[in-house]
Amino acid sequence: MAIHIVTGAAGFIGSHLAEALLNQGHEVIGVDQFNDYYDPALKRKNIVSFESHSAFRLVEGDIQTLDWPALLDGVDVVYHQAAQAGVRASWGEGFRSYTERNINATQVLLEAAKDAKQLKRLVFASTSSVYGNAETLPTYESICPQPVSPYGITKLAAERLCWLYHQNFEVPVTALRYFTVYGPRQRPDMAFHKFFKAVLEDQAIPVYGDGQQTRDFTFVADAIAANLAAGSVPEAIGEVFNIGGGSRVVLAEVLDTMERVVGQPIKRDHIGAAMGDARHTAADVSKAQKLLGYQPQVSLAEGLAREWEWIKALYA
Repeated sequence: MAIHIVTGAAGFIGSHLAEALLNQGHEVIGVDQFNDYYDPALKRKNIVSFESHSAFRLVEGDIQTLDWPALLDGVDVVYHQAAQAGVRASWGEGFRSYTERNINATQVLLEAAKDAKQLKRLVFASTSSVYGNAETLPTYESICPQPVSPYGITKLAAERLCWLYHQNFEVPVTALRYFTVYGPRQRPDMAFHKFFKAVLEDQAIPVYGDGQQTRDFTFVADAIAANLAAGSVPEAIGEVFNIGGGSRVVLAEVLDTMERVVGQPIKRDHIGAAMGDARHTAADVSKAQKLLGYQPQVSLAEGLAREWEWIKALYA
């Protein structure tokens, strides 16, 4: 039985990942700060199903102040999911929390990882936000990153730190650039969660811009499969991978699909375009398919239906 650390273990993706690792028979150390970027009570709910599992240990605290040499002792894989998320909140006074939690925290973890002799892999959760308004769609990994948000800047800086520690200290790093992950436990500041909640409350949903922007949406179970492969496939070390859902969809069409899922019309309130939002995103996942065996399994319609069931239960 291998020992794994998942940072951000009570978050959206982190909680699914911790659960999947436990289901595979691994021992999991979950690290989470339970900060107030969104309601910590929701994060507590995320881990209810496995918090009492005999192979799970929860460590509450700030990544920058934990005793990492002790935590990493005997650990095989670290999945670094913890981050200050959200594009729109990264402007202005909020920026400091992004530099602290995305750049500084990652550096602290990498510094400890270079001395962790048993560590076989450190999987870093990056983001499609590093690409910004990519000139080539679908976007492949070697395109020059051009973030258009402070959030994207901090995640790119953290990703680059990973490569420095890989090149200089042979830390076995792999990075995954997620493209708009959705599904049960999605953060309340993310679009689908907000949209479904608005439907329950009979409110109009806010649509930024003209609704013609496109996104590559990735169901959370597919993102988890990518992580598990990235944590074990030897060829993944030193590589970065796009993790997308396999199809690029216009937002207006997504709303039509959501209407079919909820069985009623959705009121829309068009507002101005958001600062820092890329106009289009689309992932070229051929590298992940080739090296990780990655193949998205869940269609947007099926994934939205699963998230809708979870939202209804959450707010029941």
